[in-house]
Amino acid sequence: MSTGLLTKASKWKDDVPLLYAGDHLHQREFHRRYEAYPDPAARFELIGGIVYMMTPAGYDHSKGDYRITGLVFQYERATRGVEGGQNVTVILGEASEPQPDNVLMIRAEYGGKVRIRGKKTRYIVGPPELVFEIAHSSLSIDLYEKRRDYRTGGVLEYLVLDIERRAVHWFDLRADEPLKIPADGIVKSRAFPGFWIDTRALMARDVNRLADCLDRGIASEEHGRFVAELASRRRQRGSGGRRQRPNQTGG
Repeated sequence: MSTGLLTKASKWKDDVPLLYAGDHLHQREFHRRYEAYPDPAARFELIGGIVYMMTPAGYDHSKGDYRITGLVFQYERATRGVEGGQNVTVILGEASEPQPDNVLMIRAEYGGKVRIRGKKTRYIVGPPELVFEIAHSSLSIDLYEKRRDYRTGGVLEYLVLDIERRAVHWFDLRADEPLKIPADGIVKSRAFPGFWIDTRALMARDVNRLADCLDRGIASEEHGRFVAELASRRRQRGSGGRRQRPNQTGG
């Protein structure tokens, strides 16, 4: 995330008050104002009941985001029942509506907690299991306020890529504790078995090493067991003679 405490002057629209960074709002009022905001390019988040306006993302932020997105796509492709998302609004509670850089989540019919809702624009409601943030000017917010919101909202695991210091911060939010990056530099997700990230390759922008590391994770026994577990959850949810509603996200 690239976030700043900025204000943006604009015109009124449909008698809905404008959003300003620093406003203290409940999620419903924040969402109402956000959807009515006259500048569609403006991006806001509600973190701990406080409105933040995101600053334009720089090149380094975009490259970090791009590489994580590629890993998320590769893992989703190999793991039936899992979906990824990028820069998507996530409604977590009365005081929290962040827009994380990337998410990995288990689909509802496979036992996941998220739901996709909305009329004109659809949003994630509920916690993705794994959230990523690409941090530069927003590092302190990502490591503290947003970490707190994600933990309270039910996110299981959290990764922050610190662009300036070339570091990765890894958190088990269930235990509310930071996790140490292993000596080999490879993060092995606890929420998504087989989702392996070579953090050294990530910082070096070595996409071949990144992809090779994830390929090894996907080929691992732990990933095979996870895929089988997801399939079992799907069968169990489909049993009992009840017709299942189609997943709103498609696929």
